[in-house]
Order: sequence, then structure tokens, then C-alpha cells
Amino acid sequence: MPIQKRRKDVRNVAIVAHVDHGKTTLVDALLKQSGAYKFEAGESTIMDSNDLERERGITIFSKNASFRYKDVQFNIVDTPGHADFGSEVERILKMVDGVLLLVDAYDGPMPQTKFVLKKSLALHLKPILVVNKIDRPNCRPHEVMDMTFDLFCELNATDEQLDFPVVYASGREGWAALDLEDERKDMTPLLETILHRVLPPIADPEQPFQMLVTMLDYDNYVGRIAIGRIAHGQIRYGDPMVVVKLNGEVIRGKVTKILKYQGLQRVEAQDAMAGDIISISGIDDVKVGETLASPDKPEALPTLKIDEPTISMNFSHNTSPLAGKDGGRFLTSRHIRERLTHEAMMNVGVKVEEVEGGERFKVSGRGELHLAILIETMRREGYELEVSPPKVILKTVEGELYEPVEEVTIEVDPGYQGWVIEALGKRRAEMKHMNMSAVGGTVRMEFLVASRALLGFRNEFMVMTRGTGMMYQNFFEYQPFKGDMPERQSGVQISQLDGKAVAYSLWGLQERGEIFVQPGCILYEGMIIGVNNKGHDLVVNAIREKKQTNMRSSGADEAIQLITPREMTLEFALEFIEEDELVEITPKNIRLRKRYLTENERKAMGRVAVGKRLGSS
Repeated sequence: MPIQKRRKDVRNVAIVAHVDHGKTTLVDALLKQSGAYKFEAGESTIMDSNDLERERGITIFSKNASFRYKDVQFNIVDTPGHADFGSEVERILKMVDGVLLLVDAYDGPMPQTKFVLKKSLALHLKPILVVNKIDRPNCRPHEVMDMTFDLFCELNATDEQLDFPVVYASGREGWAALDLEDERKDMTPLLETILHRVLPPIADPEQPFQMLVTMLDYDNYVGRIAIGRIAHGQIRYGDPMVVVKLNGEVIRGKVTKILKYQGLQRVEAQDAMAGDIISISGIDDVKVGETLASPDKPEALPTLKIDEPTISMNFSHNTSPLAGKDGGRFLTSRHIRERLTHEAMMNVGVKVEEVEGGERFKVSGRGELHLAILIETMRREGYELEVSPPKVILKTVEGELYEPVEEVTIEVDPGYQGWVIEALGKRRAEMKHMNMSAVGGTVRMEFLVASRALLGFRNEFMVMTRGTGMMYQNFFEYQPFKGDMPERQSGVQISQLDGKAVAYSLWGLQERGEIFVQPGCILYEGMIIGVNNKGHDLVVNAIREKKQTNMRSSGADEAIQLITPREMTLEFALEFIEEDELVEITPKNIRLRKRYLTENERKAMGRVAVGKRLGSS
């Protein structure tokens, strides 16, 4: 077997962790120490450059950074921690030779820790364990290290992978140590560990050029940009190259731009060689998972295996009476189609299909959050659209129906666990584990629950635990169909007329259930304005004003006391709506509405649905 050549002047490493365990803050510390980025006063989490990432405090899109240490190029990739963005993690891990597994020194391994570690081990990567946030009160680093070792064993890590180095760190304070008793000075111990424990990339510049496309970007001037790590050979500006498509077709092109990373910036380069992570343009018809290669040897590299979507929604253009009145710039189904086609091209975790003559589009993704981020991004770009309730994607295996099941971890204060167990029991959940946390006194429970049963549960969970509970979910596997699940118990209050909501009317309606609109909000017939606790839908007049009389009643007008209406968030809206309802999304507002706006239409469609059920029976 020939000896594999390696580039000793490069280290490619990804940072993986559960949500909020400090990946981006740790990258800040590495960039600061290396001098690759000059931080301004108060600047932090510099890798979270997207507005949504900063608002939510999570990493959504993978990003690259680069710096030099002891004349070695360190290419660091920050990955999302949420399982809904697993397609990003899967692609990134194909570009690197090692991973930093971050675990919170207080929380320990969490569901997404298991998810990202499982992906890393499957690719035969050797992780470096970083027990982060050592500065937290009540941290338990030794116990967390033992818990992480048990997780490695549970995931069938090899003996080599079990021999992982451990680094203790505080990304926020900018130090790392190999032992808790060592001096806490800077990030040098972590940098040294990466240097000596992450393998240099296999790189033979004499072989023909090959690069697997793991990400895509777009530039208005140069077109589509392919991002990946060069597996073999070298490439120069102006060189001919080909893309080997997934179906084996070969398309020819020429290198028009090569970009490398310096700090957080991409800078133009004249050439690149095996082991480099680069961006390259020159062929527009290229997709994730395809191979860029030399025309002399147009052979494909092993492609990426991306997990299938588990949740779908229907997207369509906004058809409400208020369409085009909320600042939207892209209002037609053609605009929606073009945007979704672009998203599916750039994001392999999203699948788009046309339904019903092209006016509606079935969009599938890895979870509710995955699709909610897409919707919120489109909204901020000026799109107006309507979306249907999320549905799980079912499969038929050997004549039997299967559905996605998720591993759910719940952490609550003592006293709430009984309510949680009862609520999930009604949803046919299977409890795997329950224990009392040694630090903090919370109760941690693990369940296997059908994804279908979790739609709409998060809001109920937060009410049940009075906002104190934490819930994490992660796709587990497809299992036989679980049968009927509980549906929403409450009905809704539906606006009868067009007009502006009046405080006097809302004051009378709030006794029936929670209200979603404020006085002065523009309403239209068929718009959902609140909950009806009685369990059935109710058409109401929310624009009725108090009749004027010639009698004076001291203090009567001041007696109107409105309960603060619910702030309508996208996550709540998607969880709340039923099959006959839609979420209307515009740049300025999120509204709930009935699919059919008039009462006569709803009655007619109800009769049609009953007729279909009777016919099928």
C-alpha cells in the first residue's frame, strides 16, 4: 500500500456542540489570540454574522475562518448545533480531519451533542473534547468528562477515538488548560493540542485535481461559487476544469476565481493545492455533492449522504385581502418559485416540489425550526406568503406505514415532571430515562416520541412549566405508525367583518379565550383573532363600537381593561394552526387565518369533507 502524502502546514478542524455550549465564543478567543481579526470594543460572536443568528443566539449557517499558528494554517469551521440544520454539519465534516467537541461544564452532553458526535465518529474523525465554560458557577468538569466518555462508548467509538485528549476552557475569558490546576493564561494549550492531535490532510499535489463540493455560494458578478476542500492535485487561475454530475455527466468550464480564507475574509488567490479549503467559480451548473475535477481524469469522489427531510409544509403567495399592503416586494407565485428553487439549490437539506398547478409548493426540511428559519429569511427579504401547518413525512416499508420518531430530552424543576409525563403519555411517548440532576436539582427525562405528536406541544410545555422548562429534540429513526394523536382542544375566534379592531369589542371577547390582536389592528373576514376555550370555532364581531347614549356614566369607559394580547411569533403560529388554517406572513406582520375566508365557503367545504368520508366508508 503506497504511503499517503500529508501537508504538515495545514490543519482542518470543525467545532461541533449542542446549542449554546459556546462554539462561536471559543472561535472568538482563537481569532483574538492569533490576531486574525481585530475586535472592536464590545464585539463578540463574530462568526454569527447573520441577523437571525444574533437575535436567536444560535449558529444556523456554517462559516469558515482561518489563522496561522507556528507557521501552520488552521482552517476552523463553525457548525450549527441544532439537529434541524444537520445537513450543514454532515457536509462540513467531510472537509475536515478532526473535530473539537465542546461540552458545557455544567450541562454535560445534551441531545445535539450526541447528534454531532455520532456524525463525527461515523466519518472516522478523532475528536478533541473541550470542556467549556469552566468559569460557570457549580460547574462539574470531571463528572461531565465521564458522562462524555460514556456517550462515546454508547456510540460504539473505536479504541483510537476513545483515546481522546481533554482540554478545559473558558471561551468567554479566553483561556484553555490541559489540567484544572494549570495556569489559566491563554488559548495556547488548545492550539497545541490541535497541532499535535489533528492529522494533517492527505494531500498529493502530483495527482489530477479533485474537489468535492460541500457548500455553495452565489455572487452577482461571478455566478455560482463552489466551496470545498481540495482532495487531490492543484488548481490555478485560468485552468480548465470539469464538474462530474451526480448522474455521471461531465460539464466543462474554466477557473475564473479562486478564493482562500484569511481570518474571516475571503481573498483572491492565484492557485491552491490539496488540503486547502477554497471557494472556486467557473461552472454555473454545479450542485452540492458533485465533484470538480481535472479534464484529464474526470472521476467523481464519494458523494455526500444527506439525511432525508422529515417535515413538510405548503408555501403559496399571499391571497388575503391585505396582500401587498404590508411592505412586501415579492407577491406572486413566480417570485416564490424562484426563491424556493434558489434555496433548494444552495441548501441540500431543503426539498421543493410543485403541487396544484404551480400555485403552491411543498417544501420539506429537517424540522420545524429549519423551515421556520427559511420563512423568516424570506419575510425579511420582502416576500409575502402563506404556509400550511407542518406535516410529518410518512414512509411505506414492505406494506407497513412508518413515521419519524424523535429523541426528546426534557429538563424541569421538581413538581412539573408529573404533568409532563401525563401530557406525553397521551401522545404515546415512551420514557427511556429519568434522573435528578446532581447540580441544580432539576429533573431530566428522556423520551421517544413520534414527530407528529410533538407538533404544537412546545407551547403547551412552556405553559405547563410556566416558562421554566427546557426541551430538546433530535431525530431518532422511522418506526411503525403510532395511530391517532390528540388534536388542539380549543377552537378559534374568527373575524366576521373587515375593519379595525375595537377595544370595547375585544374586552368582551377576551373572556372566551386568549386574544391575538390589539385595538387598531386591521382585520378581515376569516382572520383568526383569538382562542375560543369552548372547543369550537366561533365567528365574532371585533369591530363593534360601544353605542353612544345621552346618559353619562362616571368611570364606565375607564373600566375597559384589556389583557395584553399574545405576541404572534412564527414558531407559535406554525404550532397552533390546524389543517383548515394558514399562517399569513408579510414583512410587517404574522397573521392567522382560515383557509376559506367566508362562513359560507367553510360550510360548503365542510359538507364536501363529510361527503368524502362517507363515500370512503
